[in-house]
Amino acid sequence: MYLILLIAIGLLGWLVQWNLNSKFKKYSQIPLGNGMTGREVAEQMLRENGITDVTVRSTNGTLTDHYNPANRTINLSEGVYASDSIAAASVAAHETGHAIQHAYAYAPLKMRSALVPVMSFSGQWVTWIILGAMILLGTGSQLGFPVAIAGIALYGIITLFSFITLPVEINASQRALAWLSSAGITNSHNDSYARDALRSAAYTYVVAALGALANLLYYIWLFFGRRD
Repeated sequence: MYLILLIAIGLLGWLVQWNLNSKFKKYSQIPLGNGMTGREVAEQMLRENGITDVTVRSTNGTLTDHYNPANRTINLSEGVYASDSIAAASVAAHETGHAIQHAYAYAPLKMRSALVPVMSFSGQWVTWIILGAMILLGTGSQLGFPVAIAGIALYGIITLFSFITLPVEINASQRALAWLSSAGITNSHNDSYARDALRSAAYTYVVAALGALANLLYYIWLFFGRRD
């Protein structure tokens, strides 16, 4: 049952990622209308929100856009930074939404940032610890279950991080869409495109959270099922 669930979520994740890439490609071909690039959209949104200590930079790759709170930079991918498309404006405004969250100490973002070091440690070691637990349990060692519990705890942190990420991303998109409309960057003709683009991106985080939860439940069932 759990295996079927994991396969289903994996397939759903593939479909959602394919949909995101398809939508990004589609809306990257539709000009914004006012000629503003992703960089200009981000810079104007920062100014209008009174933020002067954040820099907008270009970064390599596709859909590698992110806000870095450590050095206060909005990093826009090559297809966003210099593009004047609907997709570029939407992504740039979304990442700027994260900068605004940081400036105003948005609680879920603070929680996620606080979890980053623990998340990094968990992501680095959880696979090895769970594998070690399986080997120990397979040999009948009494250390198997304590190690399994440690692995489940680490994966629990990963799952928690995934779910805390949801309100952070959704709120950033809400801020982006509200500002794009109020600033006149989008209009009645292309606002729905921006919403569709950011909604497609949000689905990837939903699927990631569900996948993490499914994996966590599977490990709990696997180890505690063995114990029974």
